Amino acid sequence: MYSKCSQDLENGHECSVLGVTCAFEDTDFSYVKQDLVQGSRRSGQYTMNHDHSKKTPDGASFDRSGSQDSLDELSMDDYWKELENIHETRGNNNEERVALVVKEPDEGELEEEWLKEAGLSNLFGESSGDSLESVVFLSTLTRTQKAAVEKRVETVTQTMRKKNKQHQIPDVRDIFRLQDDSKGKVCDGSEPSTVGVSENRNETKDGAKGPKFSLGMDEQKSPLEDMPFSDTDINLEISFAEQAANLKDSSVGKMCKGGGGDTLLPNFRLPKDKTGTTKIGDLAPQDMKKVYSLALIELTALYDILGTEFKQQKAVKIKTRDSGLFGVPLSILLEQDQKKVPGTKIPLIFQKLIAQIEEATLETEGLLRIPGVATRIKSLCQELEAKFYEGTFNWENVKQHDAASLLKLFIRELPQPLLTVEYLKAFQDVQNLPTRKQQLQALNLLVLLLPEANRDTLKVLLEFLQRVIDHRDKNKMTLKNVAMVMAPNLFTFHGLGSKTIEQSEFVMAAGTANVMRFMIQYQKLLWTIPKFIVNQVRKQNTESQKKEKKDKAMKKLLKKMAYDREKHEKQEKTPNDADVPQGVIRVQAPHLSKVSMAIQLTEELKAGDIVARFLSQKSGNVQTLKKEDVFLYEIGGNIGERCLDDDTYMKDLYQLNPNAEWVIKSKQS
Repeated sequence: MYSKCSQDLENGHECSVLGVTCAFEDTDFSYVKQDLVQGSRRSGQYTMNHDHSKKTPDGASFDRSGSQDSLDELSMDDYWKELENIHETRGNNNEERVALVVKEPDEGELEEEWLKEAGLSNLFGESSGDSLESVVFLSTLTRTQKAAVEKRVETVTQTMRKKNKQHQIPDVRDIFRLQDDSKGKVCDGSEPSTVGVSENRNETKDGAKGPKFSLGMDEQKSPLEDMPFSDTDINLEISFAEQAANLKDSSVGKMCKGGGGDTLLPNFRLPKDKTGTTKIGDLAPQDMKKVYSLALIELTALYDILGTEFKQQKAVKIKTRDSGLFGVPLSILLEQDQKKVPGTKIPLIFQKLIAQIEEATLETEGLLRIPGVATRIKSLCQELEAKFYEGTFNWENVKQHDAASLLKLFIRELPQPLLTVEYLKAFQDVQNLPTRKQQLQALNLLVLLLPEANRDTLKVLLEFLQRVIDHRDKNKMTLKNVAMVMAPNLFTFHGLGSKTIEQSEFVMAAGTANVMRFMIQYQKLLWTIPKFIVNQVRKQNTESQKKEKKDKAMKKLLKKMAYDREKHEKQEKTPNDADVPQGVIRVQAPHLSKVSMAIQLTEELKAGDIVARFLSQKSGNVQTLKKEDVFLYEIGGNIGERCLDDDTYMKDLYQLNPNAEWVIKSKQS
């Protein structure tokens, strides 16, 4: 069977035995045959079934730059050895595991769940009559985002009609007609517009107009030719799905395939944004909730444009351990840990294992690749469970390779994957996207969709892996090696019974290793919130404020109480309007100093300059502060709260949000 399969793969045909099409072109399959023959030893379980025969729709002129060229780039030996180590470890653990069952959704159920996740549940069901509540949200969507929503609403609508649901079922066209007819619409979705869609912000009583938002949305007259971005620049100002649609339509911008070395990965970079780069953790929770909804819709729109299926998986709830270290949900672990260390966001055992590895030296050859002895790992595991929280565990008994094995074991033993059941398949499917830039864009959106605990833990892991790679001259662990070793730990999952035939794992292995490689290499980019999404959040806030003002004005009119109206107008005056001359902002630090500063805005003034000027004062608690401890925040106006990076040009940001208050404070860890 294996010889027949390998022959088919070598010829680039669909395997007659396995039914798997190998999409890897120009690949030396001499070692594949050996891998297939030895396949019985490699039974790593992938969580989801994949249709590898799907191709990019006709007309798309993309190069396949993901896993298709990766077999030439990456030796698979480390991957298979790691799988063998994983199974040896599991073989020494006799505890029965409860399989995590992924629920197969009924027709329309997937789309209904998607709309709920996107915050659009009132577009269907019993509350569909209140769909006006979503007008503000829908009005900020790009053309491709709207298309993604329309597609899911239409599916849910048809399903409900088939099932004869006894509640109002709106027509999808009516839903979007509502927001087109509203006075506060942002983009009409039917008429072509330029790349930078500009909208006036709140108009003041004297008719002064606010800032203009460039949301990068709607049909765009001039596609990529008008974008001042190179192939290696990550454009965060224009919707990723819109970029993909333009790229597809114009048939330009092919990405070249990479070669073997770490250095041959594209040197992607983020062009400087004068209004500041927004990182995960910089925004207030109420705005991050909007970011989540927008990221989900944007990712779906991107996958739709690129012809890749996007389906969230749903795990049936199972009984899990409610205490301990290994095999305990992240949420419960953090609940335990926060009783000991208030405010901690990363499991203490996870932090300690990384510290233990680094305590020796990161120059140890084969670090992460060479496993600890399986029986000793099991013994250490049991001892940690009993003594870790008591503080009586003797860490001197833990060798460096043991600590590395325990770290990987912790990740694998989580009741649900670190990348979550919902999005694990989407992370895996990143390898199927046509260009490396699009793969990176999809990973960026997926990171935004992870729960906070998973995202924070993943960030610490990736930062640690990069530190290991930084010592590659000594430890021989290059980016390729580390990606190969870690991919099975993040992308295989013991809790899900796999229907995937072992040899189709070969196709998956190189792809997931490439995804792992991308996450390590570009981790700083992945934790950035795209500017077009931040601008959509600003627009939602602006439109919501307009609606609130209209409601308040109507109440005042009905009351016919002039003094109430005067009081309201006074309250609405901001400190910037009342106390500060044009071109000057007042910066306060209520928790650190009683002194506020009036700052004259200039073209070159940055947020870091204001913080430095504040720290030069000798009042209050300022003397004890360090520059890395405090940040300037943009609060209110069209954003809830945003921590500014030091390179933010204040005049540009002020023009974007003139009604904000400016506060210096410590950033919560």
